[in-house]
Amino acid sequence: MIPVAEPDTKNLRLYSEDRAKVVCPQIGTIGSLPEVLRAFKETTGWSLRYFPGQQPSPPADLTWSAPVNPGVGVPPGHLRLEPVGSAPVASSKRPLKLETARSMASALADMLGEMMQTRYALWHREAELAAGVPLVPHDDEEKHLAERLEAVLKGGADAVGCQAAALYLLDEATTELKLRSYWGLPFDRLSAPARPLKGAVADLEALLGHAVVLEDTELMRHWRVPEQFPAAVCVPVSTPTTLLGTLWFFCNRKRDFDSRQTNVLEVVAGRIAADLEREMLMREGIDAVQLKRQVAAAERMQRNQCPTISPMLDGWELAGWTQPAETLGGDFYDWFCPGDGLLAVALGDAMQQGLAAAMAANNLRSALRAHAQYHREANQTLQKVNMTLWTASAGDQYASLFFGLIETATGRVNYAVAGQPSAITVRQGAWQSLSVASTPLGKSPETQFEPFGYELQPGEALVIFTDAVRDATDAAGRMLGEAGIAQPLLARPGLSAEQSAVLARETLNAHAAAAAPDDRTVLVINRT
Repeated sequence: MIPVAEPDTKNLRLYSEDRAKVVCPQIGTIGSLPEVLRAFKETTGWSLRYFPGQQPSPPADLTWSAPVNPGVGVPPGHLRLEPVGSAPVASSKRPLKLETARSMASALADMLGEMMQTRYALWHREAELAAGVPLVPHDDEEKHLAERLEAVLKGGADAVGCQAAALYLLDEATTELKLRSYWGLPFDRLSAPARPLKGAVADLEALLGHAVVLEDTELMRHWRVPEQFPAAVCVPVSTPTTLLGTLWFFCNRKRDFDSRQTNVLEVVAGRIAADLEREMLMREGIDAVQLKRQVAAAERMQRNQCPTISPMLDGWELAGWTQPAETLGGDFYDWFCPGDGLLAVALGDAMQQGLAAAMAANNLRSALRAHAQYHREANQTLQKVNMTLWTASAGDQYASLFFGLIETATGRVNYAVAGQPSAITVRQGAWQSLSVASTPLGKSPETQFEPFGYELQPGEALVIFTDAVRDATDAAGRMLGEAGIAQPLLARPGLSAEQSAVLARETLNAHAAAAAPDDRTVLVINRT
């Protein structure tokens, strides 16, 4: 019996796991090593021997020695070159010079080290792949989780001679314990309110990693046993990283539980934790697969919305590309013919990331195309798009946009800008910046956008790109700038729009080797 005032600590058992000792692949597992060393001796006349383990101190007559590095920081042994007198030589050839034999031995040590590093990498990678085996749900799952949990509880209770068992799991706030599964208790226990964790002494002790054994619950009421049974055991239910709750086993007579029985109950708790974790991973995996499919479909739709074929207009070529920082991005380029001999070109950047940016970019493109059908001035179109974006958002969606209307017969470009996209013209031997800074779309419904004009000459190209292209930096922190795009195009005159877009992309990638922190987009309009 355990007095209430002075609980007997033998009924509170702490089982701590010893950390497993890491055993890496050893050089002794290379079965061909003895044959290699024997062949070395016969060929060179020198004895090359492998000594496993760390050598305390080299002998005084050491000729040459080199560690074999397995790639984990601690050499498992040494290759040692010794005089021919230390071992008989089967060959009748004269021994090679020491320098030659030492050079060959050094190369052999390096080769063995590389082999061990490869083996270690394979050993490590295979363990990672073992953890990456997907959980695949089957239509013929044996039982529902509720049935499996109840069966495990019954099996554990029967194994230690108990008549009931209950599984209590923590809520998200870790303030309450709710009965989630049971065996041997009345059904109405599931509808009972959750137990506060505060004051649940036995549960708190168990969550610290102890197996709480109560031989006589009548004398130990301060442990707050959740059911009226003469004896009980409480063990923790947890994964290696998460406390899930507690598992109780009840007996209808006063009794003790030995260490073997508590070990069995902890194994049962581990089985329950594994089942719960598997169920959670299964649900998360299914949700992740569905989300991945949806994102992939959205990415395909976003990619397909960008035009790839120039409109059939004599004397005009168009090409572009976009490089999202993530699977989905907020950049886009577009061109279409609103009528009246006009060619509309646009480059937009929704100032967000990921899925939110893709949705905002899609809304921006749709609004632009809709308003461009009724307005023949670029700045008026931007004002309507700005009002649409401002009224349709919560005030936290902004975008930059270059929109131009080109008179295909004259080359006259009427354009307006929101935000800070870059625009340059490139012709034989010179380039010019048309960039202007303006208020982004969505900032205010009263924003007025200024109209600009330019006449594109035959043989001249209009290149538009986002600020992420212009501001891309190299390893030294130098920005690419507008000149960084213009100079390579000047050096290669006569390129088609497609070739110019590819060259701009190659220039950007060569300058900014690091992954893009933001979406990047380029649009090229050639008047041929």
